[in-house]
Amino acid sequence: MKPLFEKIQDLKNIVSISKHEQIVFGIINAIDAGILKVDDKLPSINEMVAEIGYARKTIVKAYTELKERGLVESKNLKGYYIISVETNVTLKVALILFAFHSFQEDFYNTVRKELGKRFQIDVFFHHNNLELFKTLMNNISRKYGAYIVAPIQDPEVQTMLKTIPSDKLIVVDRQLKMPKDYSYATQEFEQITYEHLVDLAPSIKKYDRFILFYKANTDLPAGILKAFQRFTNDFNINGEVVTDYKSKILKKKTAFFTISDSNLWQILKDARKLEYRIGRDIGILAHDDNIVKEIAFGGITTISTDFELMAKRAALFVKEGTAIQEVIPTYLRERNSL
Repeated sequence: MKPLFEKIQDLKNIVSISKHEQIVFGIINAIDAGILKVDDKLPSINEMVAEIGYARKTIVKAYTELKERGLVESKNLKGYYIISVETNVTLKVALILFAFHSFQEDFYNTVRKELGKRFQIDVFFHHNNLELFKTLMNNISRKYGAYIVAPIQDPEVQTMLKTIPSDKLIVVDRQLKMPKDYSYATQEFEQITYEHLVDLAPSIKKYDRFILFYKANTDLPAGILKAFQRFTNDFNINGEVVTDYKSKILKKKTAFFTISDSNLWQILKDARKLEYRIGRDIGILAHDDNIVKEIAFGGITTISTDFELMAKRAALFVKEGTAIQEVIPTYLRERNSL
């Protein structure tokens, strides 16, 4: 390990970098020089203390940063090992999402663009499955320098996320009650959905029925269901909640509110077969906007949050350590489908 210690000693006289940074950069320089390779074991904490004379907490801080950069891993209390020689990576980021829906693909692409190549982003999906979420978090715990998490709204998830330091975690998409020092960039569903339904009331009232597709115990936000029920009651609208789309439900003078894109595409497919005119024979309102909804059938009216802004806020938190506590705006985009 003498060549490694020499790389660290070379940095001791540089006043502009801290003691733990001397260790970090010394190890990085040793990797770049080919002194350290994948699977090589680093000196123990005690060995480092004895050799370079710094406090244990300084060594631990340096090794922790190297772990967060994705260069080092501690293996079953056997020590610290080199697991990557990609020294150009500033930080490893864990991005935990529900599933790879189109709007979450847009979210990922924006985070990727904002962070640039020096950040390694690993993407995981929990599919609103609590056991899968718990297994996932156990597997990646303490292995990343930052966590961007779209959580399941469950007390167990809240407890798990509290184990991540507040300066390493930002909660996105769904709101979750966390201590006041934790960052978030989330959307609100119930009140804003209700307000936009009120804006659309004159258009919705042109139809005899207003149907929401909603299935409990899925990743569909409960706030949307509450907003729909409140709206139809307040405005005396013949509202109905249906769990799954079936072609027999497609009747004229009916407006549909879809959260899942799969229901939307089925409606549009059957409407084309029946030669129903979208916005006249049937009405369609969708949740979560994308480019396809902007152009399909002359445009589908949507209620959608600004996922690009949400992603930019998450990237800012990761890149600059800026605390973020923001409910991202949700917009109504009126098109020709109602």
